[in-house]
Amino acid sequence: MSHIESTGGWMPLTLPQLDFWEEFSFHPDEPVSTVAHCVELKGNVDEDALIRAISRTAAEAEVLSVRFRAGRDGEDPIQIFDPECQPILETVDLRDHADPMAEAQRRMEADIEARLDLRTDRLSAQLLFRLAEDRYLWYVRAHHIIIDGYGLALIEQRCGHLYRHFRDGTDAGHPFIRLPFPWRHRTSRRFAADRDFWAAYLDGPIDLPVLHKGVEDYCGGGLHGAAKLSSDLPASLLDVSKALGIGWPDLLVLLSGLYLYHDQPRQKAPEGEVLTLWLPFMSRWGSVGAHMPGMLVNILPFFLTVEAGRRSGLSLRSTGILRKQRRHGRYRIEQIAADRDMPEASRFFFSPLINVLPFSSPEFADLQVFRHILANGPGDGFNLTFRGEDDGGGLTLQIDADSAMTDPRDFERRRVELPLFLAWALSPAGRAASAAEPTKDHLAGVTG
Repeated sequence: MSHIESTGGWMPLTLPQLDFWEEFSFHPDEPVSTVAHCVELKGNVDEDALIRAISRTAAEAEVLSVRFRAGRDGEDPIQIFDPECQPILETVDLRDHADPMAEAQRRMEADIEARLDLRTDRLSAQLLFRLAEDRYLWYVRAHHIIIDGYGLALIEQRCGHLYRHFRDGTDAGHPFIRLPFPWRHRTSRRFAADRDFWAAYLDGPIDLPVLHKGVEDYCGGGLHGAAKLSSDLPASLLDVSKALGIGWPDLLVLLSGLYLYHDQPRQKAPEGEVLTLWLPFMSRWGSVGAHMPGMLVNILPFFLTVEAGRRSGLSLRSTGILRKQRRHGRYRIEQIAADRDMPEASRFFFSPLINVLPFSSPEFADLQVFRHILANGPGDGFNLTFRGEDDGGGLTLQIDADSAMTDPRDFERRRVELPLFLAWALSPAGRAASAAEPTKDHLAGVTG
């Protein structure tokens, strides 16, 4: 008999889930870790096929039907897949409303801001708004404890596949892998090697800031804005990344880090001044996690240094470090915190954070599809979130900051400067000047 069978289907929480549970225990009335997407569909929608596709996708994604139970007598909480907790699709016809889109947005925002109790509530919601004869909004909301952004993208893609199946009778494809997720990293041969890598990488004078989860202004936020990227930036990004032999997401991270290096506080280290960046890592490739929604994303520290007169070497040298980190990226940040004797009820302060999400929009047969990200979950300090297709097309940039730590004028300056710096760095003039270290004065000249 397996462990799951012997416990009646109850499973322990993973390390990131325990982290979110502790966060909830300090802020039970605040929706700090709600995530939500909205998929806009335009065209000749087969409503019956769409409803069937959404319902089947929600049933296949068993993580959306997880139920938690608090631990007894000091024990950790546990979780179980409970079909009774499956999100029930609610359809809302707003065609007769004076402003259907505004009303749908009002309802989605109210749902996102609502209290979500991990002990009693369904952890996911599914709504289908009909705005016009040829326009629908499919809204998906969940708690970060059960799913990450890539998991939501998997759900969207699976639903698009099933929509064609129900509409045209095509093959239904493979359903998601069922729970429990076989997360065996801590018992694998790689665990010790990963632990040793991170112990060595973090062995030095760099101070990693810590946040207590119980502080009153936890994940304060307050400043949000979209930055306007030039229309030719994706093409330039691809051209330069190919010339350097690195992936465009890595190049985007490093160039954004280069801008932040001259904008954010740095620390002294033997190799020079260092800026600590925090980079999400999907922890999925080469595992069944690539085919199952869940909460698997990791966040890892990256030490960025810039040598005088060696800007051209920044990308190649740093990319090598990024590749090494990914080879050891399944070593959880929560485990790193434990290794470093992190105080109880604390975690690392993930700022500045650069998140590049190269997830193509889902395909729904013969329909125009637009994905909208409505809620990302918690954010610290200063965050950059790039989203685009897997080839870099449709690239967008969202900037978020804690208003208690960032002056609104500085926030607006960065929102304007960063796109200009990226465009310059990828231009022929910027590449030709790569032998010169970009100083703060130089950035001011570029951004004018």
